[in-house]
Amino acid sequence: DSAEKYRHLLIDSIRQRYGSRRAAGAAAQEQTQPLAFSQAFVNLVIRHSKASHLKERMDKPRQDVAGAPEPEECADTAVKVSDLFCSVVPSGTTKVIFLFGKPGTGKTMLMHRICQKWAEGVLPQFLFTFLFEFRQLNLLKRKLTLKELLFDLFLQPEDSPDAVFQNLLENAWRTLIIFDGLDEFAANMDLSSSSKGGPTLTSRMSISELFVDLCHGKLLPGCTVLVTSRPKRLPNFLLNTVEFLLAEIWGFDHEKVEEYVSHYFHQYSFKEQAIAHLKSNAKLLSMCLIPALCYVVCVCLEYLLLKHQRSVELPQTMTQFYIKMLLIFINKQQGEHADGEATQLNCNKKAILGLCDLALKGLEDKKLVFYVGDIPEHVKEFASLHGLLTVFEVKTSGTCPEAGYAFVHLSLQEFFAALCLMVSRRVDKNYLKKKFSLKSKWTLKNEAKTEFMESFHIFLSGLSSKECRTFLMLLAEQDEAWVQDKQDTILQSLKKLAATHLTGPKVIELCHCTFETQDLKVAQHIGSLLNFKYEFKNFRLTPLDMSALVFVINSGQDLTYLDFAGCLMDIDSLEVLAGCNNIEHLSFRSRRCGDDFASALSKSLRGMGSLKKLELTGGSITAEGMTNLVQASSQCLQLEEINLQDNRIRDPEVKRVMDLFSRMEKLKKIDLSNNDLSLNAVLILAKEVIACQNAAELRVRKDTVMIYFSGPSGKVPRSLDLRWEERKEHVIPTRHVKLCLQDRSLSSQHAKEIVAILQSCPCLSEVDLSGNKLGDEGCSCLLESLPWIPISKQLDLSQNCLSVNGICSLLKSVNTCQKMMEVQVSLCHETAVLRFTENEEFASLPPREEPVFSTDDQQYGEENQTPTASKKIRLTDSRFQASDLEKLYAVLKECSSISELDLSNNYLGDKGLLQLFQFLPNLKMLSSLKLNDNQISLNSVFFLAQSLSTLEHIKRMNLRGNNISTTHGVNCSFPRVRSTSRWRSSFLAHPKHVAAGRCFRLRDCRVGPEDVTRLCQILAQCPQLTEIDLSGNSLSDQSIERLLSFLPYLCHLTLLSIRNNTFSPRCTVLLINAINLCGRIRMVEVRSSENAFLHLGASVRSQKTSCRLTDCAIGQGQIDELCRVLEQRGWLAEVDLSRNQLGDEGLRCFLDRLHRVPVTCSLNLSHNRISQDGVLHLINAFATSGNTAEVQVSLCSKATLIIKLTSRDDPRKILRLAECNFQPEHLEKLCLLLEKCTGLTEYISSNNNVTVQAAERLLHSLRKNLGLLKMSIEEPWVCKESVTNLLELAVQACGNITEITICKDKTLFQLGVRFPHCLEKVESVVSRLNLYKPEIKHACFYQRVREKCAQLQELRWSHVELHNDEAEMLVKILLPLPELKKFGLTSSSIMPTGIEYLIMGLQNCQAIEELNLGHMKLSGAAIPKLVLALCEMPSLKRLM
Repeated sequence: DSAEKYRHLLIDSIRQRYGSRRAAGAAAQEQTQPLAFSQAFVNLVIRHSKASHLKERMDKPRQDVAGAPEPEECADTAVKVSDLFCSVVPSGTTKVIFLFGKPGTGKTMLMHRICQKWAEGVLPQFLFTFLFEFRQLNLLKRKLTLKELLFDLFLQPEDSPDAVFQNLLENAWRTLIIFDGLDEFAANMDLSSSSKGGPTLTSRMSISELFVDLCHGKLLPGCTVLVTSRPKRLPNFLLNTVEFLLAEIWGFDHEKVEEYVSHYFHQYSFKEQAIAHLKSNAKLLSMCLIPALCYVVCVCLEYLLLKHQRSVELPQTMTQFYIKMLLIFINKQQGEHADGEATQLNCNKKAILGLCDLALKGLEDKKLVFYVGDIPEHVKEFASLHGLLTVFEVKTSGTCPEAGYAFVHLSLQEFFAALCLMVSRRVDKNYLKKKFSLKSKWTLKNEAKTEFMESFHIFLSGLSSKECRTFLMLLAEQDEAWVQDKQDTILQSLKKLAATHLTGPKVIELCHCTFETQDLKVAQHIGSLLNFKYEFKNFRLTPLDMSALVFVINSGQDLTYLDFAGCLMDIDSLEVLAGCNNIEHLSFRSRRCGDDFASALSKSLRGMGSLKKLELTGGSITAEGMTNLVQASSQCLQLEEINLQDNRIRDPEVKRVMDLFSRMEKLKKIDLSNNDLSLNAVLILAKEVIACQNAAELRVRKDTVMIYFSGPSGKVPRSLDLRWEERKEHVIPTRHVKLCLQDRSLSSQHAKEIVAILQSCPCLSEVDLSGNKLGDEGCSCLLESLPWIPISKQLDLSQNCLSVNGICSLLKSVNTCQKMMEVQVSLCHETAVLRFTENEEFASLPPREEPVFSTDDQQYGEENQTPTASKKIRLTDSRFQASDLEKLYAVLKECSSISELDLSNNYLGDKGLLQLFQFLPNLKMLSSLKLNDNQISLNSVFFLAQSLSTLEHIKRMNLRGNNISTTHGVNCSFPRVRSTSRWRSSFLAHPKHVAAGRCFRLRDCRVGPEDVTRLCQILAQCPQLTEIDLSGNSLSDQSIERLLSFLPYLCHLTLLSIRNNTFSPRCTVLLINAINLCGRIRMVEVRSSENAFLHLGASVRSQKTSCRLTDCAIGQGQIDELCRVLEQRGWLAEVDLSRNQLGDEGLRCFLDRLHRVPVTCSLNLSHNRISQDGVLHLINAFATSGNTAEVQVSLCSKATLIIKLTSRDDPRKILRLAECNFQPEHLEKLCLLLEKCTGLTEYISSNNNVTVQAAERLLHSLRKNLGLLKMSIEEPWVCKESVTNLLELAVQACGNITEITICKDKTLFQLGVRFPHCLEKVESVVSRLNLYKPEIKHACFYQRVREKCAQLQELRWSHVELHNDEAEMLVKILLPLPELKKFGLTSSSIMPTGIEYLIMGLQNCQAIEELNLGHMKLSGAAIPKLVLALCEMPSLKRLM
């Protein structure tokens, strides 16, 4: 019938098109189509129904190479071509097979091969097969029906097309439609491409719509669609809606390369030489894994072997191979008489440049197929002659087909396009940069590519190498500088790309570009920028990729971290890594990393001379693979860490492996976690770790298994201590081993084996067996052997199902094991830890308390000459029952050597506490007993307090509880006995040291007045009680009053503390009144009405007492009572009432009674809300009181108010006022008050809002009967006033001026004035000054200055600006004064003429002894004059 006839027609057509030889163009194909493509090995990685996972991956912008599958989901098995078509979908469902591969891996040739095999009957399941190439489909501009697509574009039936088409529809499940080169399709392809509504067979659609609907099964449902593409982004419709099979063409492996090369050179005698040459060159072999490159390499190798059979030098890069191939093709046509390559290139230059233009224009116009009219005739002839273009029929309609031309491979078109950019004069550097940056290529990931430039940038990089420079110069007819300028543009762009954020695949592409340049400096620069970017996740890496990566890494100067996570990788790729010297850290994470992978990696490790850390995690390595890997690693002496976690190493060869580890001197860590190691394997590992001399720690916890190493094996240093030399058996190694076997279900049946393991190691420091199931029996077995197990630090038996019997076994070990230092046990927390002294005989002892000695000299016998290490038992949080206590106490009674016993939170109760104290005297070494939270009653509190008297060795007792009748905490401390002869002799010579002070603390209880009375009666009987702490007990006023009444009877008490107890104002006064109840009190301190401290002295001798009541809300109402208390105690050193609420009225009341306290003390009233009025009242009291020596006030944020009182005749009377913000009315009152203060010796005013006028009034007011008065004013106006104005202010002061200081940088104006004013001496002084009678403009002012300053002794000016008239006055009036001893002029400005005045004046200064001219800018001419003037000063002693 017509359908069968059409089928045979299809078979004949396909045989003609895709047979072993095509009829047309056989000569051209002879050179362009490798003969061995039909035998090419195709390794297919199959992935079934993972479209949802692929979509998830595509949504992540960091993951590139979208066509590649997530490797961890792949089967990674080689399949036959026929296996691709095995049905895995329900009948009637369209099956889509997506086949991808990198450029040159033979996708198109495989499609031809499939068609050929179908025509030969190899695929009988298909009745019809159609093949469409997307590069041809790009040429269609019109819409088609499905029937037109199949018949018009592939093969038209000879008759009855409708019947044939109907038969196709009926047998759709036996129809194969192949679409080759999806990546070459110019239009976008997504879900929108699907036809709207249900498509009909007569509907005309675009190619994208037809393709999408075929894949969706809307057209020809049940057919098989096979699609090929380079590894680029998959169309969304495939990811979202289609169940498809995914496969990848890997290309050749080493075996197939050899097979292909053998076939290529089968007619030559040098076939074996060619194969051997490729095998010896790892880089060439990596290139040959790509079939298209393998062909190019064979072409070049053939040419070189025919010319130079002995010396063969092949190109280094893909670009250089393409150039060499072009030159060889040209040369072959010339035969034996061919001229040199340069000559041949010149002869064909026009055609080559035309071909370059055609290639670039095609890529820019998204055109891969050209018609006859697109190609100049001379270009077509040249390209066809040399096999660079292939010709084929192009059908765009049912009419006659046209001839179409295309480059034999897309990569070849990319090569010529890149060459065009490098040799064309029309292309400048900016255009070159734009083309090379390829943003769509390098950064965008989710948009369809707009240019077919997979290898374009690689070729551009290759053409920028020095080796290509001559070729480019000949082709471009330009000099070297012109070509180098273009090459430098590419290299600079490469460097900039390295500095951007790149994903793993793009790093590999950049490495390929860098490798193509063969420029070591560029590679070094890029390598330094990529140093921390070598992280590759979830894409395939070929040996060629690894070669490029290793080239860049080895070119850098830094050591790198190389991380491969889930990456598909050939075993051959690992061989490439062997030559990488700069890898410091190498990591592989993939389930496909099994024993074969580990074996292959082992062969490469020796070549990595800098490798310190190796990780193979999440793989399938077994014990055998681990052994092989470790054996190879043992040769890497620099290796420090190996991580093999999450593999399948269940029962490793522990002994052999640990022996290998012991040879690695720098090894620090091995990680074998999550490998399902059996318990038996863990115990064997523990035994071998202990035996391994450089092993330091084994850490096992559930599935975590890590081994740590330290120090070279077999080199264990020994102690040089002479004492050890005398006793060789005590020499111990410095090696310390930690053994941790946690949560491994160790039971009592393993106890003996564990003991044997522990006893075999003489240098254990820590052993952790927590989280197991040893139980009482297993732990007892272990503890019985403890004296013979050399543990130096700690044994942890926590969480081992221990009962009270097990705890008793632990406690007994305190007596049986001499090196035991501490036992820490808690049943509630399942804690059981034993700690040991690191050196049994010479352990470092903790600090000891003051010793207490018995009068019995027998304790100083020989048996006590060596210090005994203190031992501790912490038995807490166990909530023992009454029956349990009997067992425990029976054991504790025998632990006479313990120094600390902690039984906190055990619910002992009153009965348990009483039982404990019955045997407590037996514990002679006990220095600390803690009984916190044991539900004891108040009666037990009194009993405990009484024990301070009955048990002489208790030193401290801490009781803590939340309720008087429920829980209490008790912490008793005891003095330790030092029993060496050295301590004995010392203390016998000083009997006063025999007894040490004791401490009683009762906290966080509610204690009533009667309880306080009873407690104090008990404590009063306690000898040497030095400290009582009753904090947090909610003591009432009555309770505190009773407590204070007992102070005289607590003869040795030095400190009473009551913290966290709210005090009323009355209670605060009660506390202060304690100074009148007990003469030994030295200080009473109450803070924030909550914390009180009473410090007491040793005797009632007359000493000063301090009272500090800070932040206690003391106001006016408490002043009378407080003063009444203070008046009773006349010998006070300090009264601190700061941060209270006195206010102005409270201050007034306090000051009114102040004269009744005739003591010398400091009174602090800071932060008491005092205003200016309060300050004025204070100044009034200061002026009228005879016992106030100093007042210091500041109303700024510091709010300072300090009064110093004295009962003796103190000549000083100082007033300091700062930042009081006085208003005019306040200043007037201040002046009136100061007029009454005739005993003032010093007045200091700083930033009190005092104006110049107020200062003048103030100077008039300040006076005294006899003596010196010092006045200081700091105000902003000081730095603004002239020197003359300040002197005019100075002469307003009463008395004779002895000092004038002006410091404008500090805004300070200071005077010293002596009283009374002695007018009788002025005339004689003036008469002497008249000898130098100057012509003074302001005679009256100057006369006044002379009179007031006649006794001037010190003159200091700083940062002033002296005009000439002021300098003249200084020289003629002030400097000649006969009493002037000190003169300073520093950091000031003065006119040159003023400098001369000054130097002249200094020559007449007979009395000056000290001169300071610091930081004065003197000219070079002035300095010699100054030196001469200084020589004329007879009294000068000091110059600054």
